[in-house]
Amino acid sequence: MNIKIGPAGTSGLGYIEGLNKCKELALEALEVEFTYGVKMTNLQAKEIGILAKKNNVSLSVHGPYYINLASLERKKIGASKKRILDSCERAHYLGANYVVFHAAFYGKYSKEECHEIVRKEILDMQKIIKQNKWNAILAPETTGKKSQYGDIDELLKLARETGCAFCVDFAHLEARNNKKVDYDELFDKLKGIGHIHSHFSGIEYTSKGERNHIITPADKIKELLRAVLKHKKDVTIINESPDPWGDCVKTMNILSELR
Repeated sequence: MNIKIGPAGTSGLGYIEGLNKCKELALEALEVEFTYGVKMTNLQAKEIGILAKKNNVSLSVHGPYYINLASLERKKIGASKKRILDSCERAHYLGANYVVFHAAFYGKYSKEECHEIVRKEILDMQKIIKQNKWNAILAPETTGKKSQYGDIDELLKLARETGCAFCVDFAHLEARNNKKVDYDELFDKLKGIGHIHSHFSGIEYTSKGERNHIITPADKIKELLRAVLKHKKDVTIINESPDPWGDCVKTMNILSELR
């Protein structure tokens, strides 16, 4: 059983310094954030990837926020796919595996119609990834708002139908469903998944879902880690709180106590 912990982004340190900080803090994961656009060259990605390997840090990528694979405008779908594919290209040079993104909004579509549209676009992107021989795995994320495509059942179905991966955001699941996550039920659903790529943080939400990420409370961390240990899960936990470094260290300390 392998549990890797790391931050989302570097809180402004830059990736070279961020990776050295990961090594210093014994963190084994880092998510490269392209949330406001893919502004890294392939050459920069390659350099960062070499250092990550040297520092024994597994990288993943978070694609830009401006993505809607089920937009009513074909132009917006095309632009969304380009952003995801640009992220996949950088992921290849970074040596990162998962490319995480929020796939779509339901908009005027039913859940079933939206799923079908997302499925087709995922299959199309996978063809392009294969043609380019990029080592990158599409991993749409469980989303925090009821208006967004991406509850756990939708993503499990999508993974079965396309062979894509997915990212389980535990905080988003709580916000989306307006209740504490039932980890036993969730991990039962994830039984056949070898490695779980995940996000975690504290979260504030309303009846419509997610409002914002907050510092991760120690009791929430304990609850998650107890469940991971109980169900013997291989998991990467990327912390997305306003203080990801502090929360990663807190998570590592709690994990040591529980073990």
